[in-house]
Parts: sequence; C-alpha cells; structure tokens
Amino acid sequence: MSAARQQRRVLVTGGSGFVGSHLAERLVEAGDEVTLLDNFTTGRPDNVAHLLADGRVRLIEGDVADHDKLDELARGSDVIFHLAAALGVNFVVEQPVQTIRVNVTGTEAVLDAAARHRVKVLVASTSEVYGKGSKLPFVEDDDVLIGPTSRSRWCYAASKMLDEFLALGYYTQYGLPVVIFRLFNTVGPRQSGRYGMVIPRFVEAALRGGELHVHGDGSQSRCFMHVQDAVRAIDGLSSCEDAVGKVFNVGTNQPISILDLAHRVQERVASRTGVHGSTVRIVPYSEAYGPGFEDMAARVPCTDKLHSLTGWRSFWDLSSILDHVIDSMLEDVTV
Repeated sequence: MSAARQQRRVLVTGGSGFVGSHLAERLVEAGDEVTLLDNFTTGRPDNVAHLLADGRVRLIEGDVADHDKLDELARGSDVIFHLAAALGVNFVVEQPVQTIRVNVTGTEAVLDAAARHRVKVLVASTSEVYGKGSKLPFVEDDDVLIGPTSRSRWCYAASKMLDEFLALGYYTQYGLPVVIFRLFNTVGPRQSGRYGMVIPRFVEAALRGGELHVHGDGSQSRCFMHVQDAVRAIDGLSSCEDAVGKVFNVGTNQPISILDLAHRVQERVASRTGVHGSTVRIVPYSEAYGPGFEDMAARVPCTDKLHSLTGWRSFWDLSSILDHVIDSMLEDVTV
C-alpha cells in the first residue's frame, strides 16, 4: 500500500484459506499485527507459512464455534475479518446440515465476541445470496429469489443471507460497526478445485491433458475476479468509516460462459506450456450433483457503491488471471 496508516491488531477467521491467506499478506504489507484463526478443514498452514517468520503474524488452530478462544482473540483486536465458512458447491450439496451450522453458528459467535469488546467486523458474504435473480447487474438492495427448501443447493445462499441479517441486526440493535462484502467468483493462486471451483479444476485438467467437465449446458455465465483485487477491496472497506452498516458487491463485470471459459483455459494452457490434448465434456447437473440441482444463469455485479466510497476498480483481466493460475499450478501438476 502506498499510503501509511496506523498499525492495527487484526484477526482473520479462516486465515489460512484461499482468500484469507492473500488478505493476510496485504495486511502484513500494510504494517498490521495479524492473527489468523483456522481449523484447517479447507485452509492449509502452507498457505501462510511464509508469513510466520514475521513477528507480527501468528497462526492459531481453532474453530470459530469456540466461544472462549474467540472472546480472547476479539479482546485483543481492533478489526475482525470473518472469512471462515463452508466452502464449495460439492460440500454444500453433500453436507447441508454442516453448511448451515458452520455459516450461521460461526458468524453468530464472531459477532457476539465482537460486540462484547466493541470490535469492527467485516463479514464475508457471497453472490449466491442473489439466488435466481435475473435483473442484471445485481445491485446490493435488489430483491432476491432463492430456490425451494427441497433443494439443498440453496441452503448455502440462505445461510449467508442469515449471516447478513445477523450482522446488520448487531449493527442496528447494538451499534456494532459491521461491514458486509459479497464476493463474486474470486480466483487466483492457492485456490483448490477440490471443492468445485471451476478455474483451478479446468486448469488442472488441461495441464494433465484430461477432460474439462462443463456442468449443465455451459451457457451459464460468471464474472471472474483476481483474489488480489478482492483483498484490496476488503482492506479498503475496513478503513472506510462510511462503509459501516452497509453491504457491498465485490467483483468484476465482464461475464463469460462456462463453456467459453473451458475453451479459453485450453488455449491459455497450450500457449503457455505447450500442453495439448485436453477435451471438453458436457456433464449434466444431475450427473455432477444429483437430481434436481439448480444453478444461476448469470452473475454480474454492480460495484458502483464500492467505487464511490473507496475508489476501487479491478486491475486484472481474465487472460492475466488465467496465466497467473496456470503458472502457480505448474508447480503442483506434472506436465
């Protein structure tokens, strides 16, 4: 960061995860003292090992449902970034009960500890809360429509909506300084395809010369944002007093269909590594996730609100994002 600011004591839940580890890097660069809390369900200590030599960073194994530990950590913090959550469509479909428990119970515990010690909280939410919305781009105060309770796929959206209601309730009822940010499809180094994330899944398959599985018919479109753009927005919101009590979209507005994305990944991998031979296979939703799975046709955020308060704009285009992911995954995939 170019502008100096006062050093803060920061707690990041889910701190060794994909977004959490990149946020930690940015906070350390800004001069903050950073405590990372993670139960390592999806986060990896290796993601932040390079930061631990810095005396201002510590990694604590623990769960956000541990009220005593949270209370201790919140007492020593100026800001909490709450990123810990259930992760990935595969997990959500297979473990809906755990998804709801992790998201709702964890967020309530964080907000409760923050309220006791008057600590500002930034709560990570998701574009999933827009559900089946078809009016594009998505604006923060749009009405939302999610699918029926008989489709477990929607429990993630519903649980994150409840997280938002809880956070804003703590702001309204108790005066707790809260900021909510809704992340749209965020990608970059350290993201695993294990939980269904599409770009690392495609890149790994292409690097191995295998099949890129496009779920549905591939016409569904998404806007992809580099994680460094995401954490720059999150950090900016944490320093913006006018952001308190509000909800913000964080994402880019250049959609691409998933089928076109698969072909784009093939091209970038071939151009960057010389690896050819991968193929694209259309996999019906029923085969990928079971009967009755529903998806959103498109996700495009409006980020005018974020820009007007913080000046944030995304820097990374899709080609640069794909190249960065490909280069980072080359170390782990035998070509």
